[in-house]
Amino acid sequence: MTDQTQDQAPQVNAGTPKSAEQPDRIGLAKFFYNLSLLKESWAAMIGLTIIIFWVFVAIFADVITIYEPNANDYLATMKAPFQGGDHWLGTDLLGRDTWSRLAYGARATLIIAPTAMICAYFLGIVMGMLAGYYGGWVDNVISRVSDIILSFPLIILFIIIISVFGASALNIIIAVTLAASPGIGRIVRGLTLDLRNLEYVSAAQIRGERSIYIMAVELLPNARGPLIVDACLRMGYTVITIGVLGFLGLGLPPPDPDWGGMVKDGSAMVLGGSPQLAIIASIAVSSLVIGFNLLADGMREISTRD
Repeated sequence: MTDQTQDQAPQVNAGTPKSAEQPDRIGLAKFFYNLSLLKESWAAMIGLTIIIFWVFVAIFADVITIYEPNANDYLATMKAPFQGGDHWLGTDLLGRDTWSRLAYGARATLIIAPTAMICAYFLGIVMGMLAGYYGGWVDNVISRVSDIILSFPLIILFIIIISVFGASALNIIIAVTLAASPGIGRIVRGLTLDLRNLEYVSAAQIRGERSIYIMAVELLPNARGPLIVDACLRMGYTVITIGVLGFLGLGLPPPDPDWGGMVKDGSAMVLGGSPQLAIIASIAVSSLVIGFNLLADGMREISTRD
């Protein structure tokens, strides 16, 4: 994953309002109508099914698992999957149940990734709206700060932040927020530049509306299509990032279950002829990323119809 890949805006139309006098604001009816369109896209339905599966696993991890994720069973270390008994997905080097760690790892991933994305989008939208709407020195300052952050290779930036502040869920969220928000800001800035000179914005300015109202009510709702698609894609990137950090030992501190950490633990088992842990954890990460990418494809189709 490179910073150039993350900063590419989805190829969808920002959307010109159907009426210059009545901008296309978000409403509950419109929102649920757009959700209903997802059933027309097989890709979106498959992606949504995968995501719902892992959300279900994360929420009900306490119910659908037998063992605690950190419980050791030294009489059943490196047990292969589907060999009978309660460890139906096998165990790791310490005899910890693979299914339990997978389920609780899903919970950690689906808490950290959405939280980091919400924080990154809040900061990125603020940066992009201010830069695009005001322009001038405000745009220059925000753009230069973004350029400085984006000039660092992402993995180096993550290593610096987490090495300084330590490995924890909060620090992962901070690292992802700081790394992702400049790219989001660039996308929002471009959309704002396209929309700010339209007639309904001028009408709001003539009415004497405050700048924050114009940005939040007039501009942001009309930029939602590309941002929703981008959010789905970035969720996939964030899941990969969390996995990479866990593999490098920069994720959740041991012994907390972490999909990336499970891949790392599984790599030590490969030489012993037991690659199942690394394979299972890798499939979990890949499936969730694919789910978000497929959902993004469906949302892109919906955005092009608006």
